[in-house]
Amino acid sequence: MAEAETVPNTQTSPPVAEATDPASAPSQQNVKSTQVVASDKLPSTEAITKTSEYKVLDHKGEEHIFKSLYDNSESTRTLVIFIRHFFCGSCQEFIFALAKAITPSDLEKLSTKTSIIVIGCGDPGLIDFYAKETSCPFPIYADPKQKLYKELELVQNYGMGSKPEYFRKGMLGSVGSSIMQGLKHVSSGLVLKGGDSSQNGGEFLFETGSEGTGKSVTWCHRMTNTRDHSGIEEFKRVVDPEGQVLGKNE
Repeated sequence: MAEAETVPNTQTSPPVAEATDPASAPSQQNVKSTQVVASDKLPSTEAITKTSEYKVLDHKGEEHIFKSLYDNSESTRTLVIFIRHFFCGSCQEFIFALAKAITPSDLEKLSTKTSIIVIGCGDPGLIDFYAKETSCPFPIYADPKQKLYKELELVQNYGMGSKPEYFRKGMLGSVGSSIMQGLKHVSSGLVLKGGDSSQNGGEFLFETGSEGTGKSVTWCHRMTNTRDHSGIEEFKRVVDPEGQVLGKNE
């Protein structure tokens, strides 16, 4: 693998779980992308072609071509989940709930070979921490320069939105947990490298075409605020539309 590129320090303030700590969150007027309205319109062919050669980093800091993660012989469909920064409490709640609802063994039982990967916008040195904190069984990568986020039109803001059904913690608990997690990484130098706290994520399903050509995006959702990941039941329908395996979890 190629040597990892230098990871920029994209987070200039202490970790922010969501827009629940206004004192530590920059004014939305300073976030350029706040004027961009998130949409679930599928990415253009040009955008997919351009991003296919972008590089992401694994937990060792080694580079991988983005296309190699979703366009390979291991699966017919790949669900790519873009989270916010690695200290984001709301995204951690989401990934924890998803890991309980859809397991690798569930994916193996599907008639169509399906895989899930997670991408964050922080330092790859936080990937192992994130996997442990969320009990995430799926591969996790980092896009610290946010090139994929920008090209796929994932927006930036601090809007809070409504509380998702999968939330276990209250607002203060989520913020407090995020701050404490960051402080535990002071000695490693990663406390300010969780990622851009204004960056929201989204989900994209890459699927092989009917003619067996390369994969394209057939479904997507872009977060409109910091707590706007798709619901767990929606994910079940996307991954297992006929409910043959995941229907029993409803």
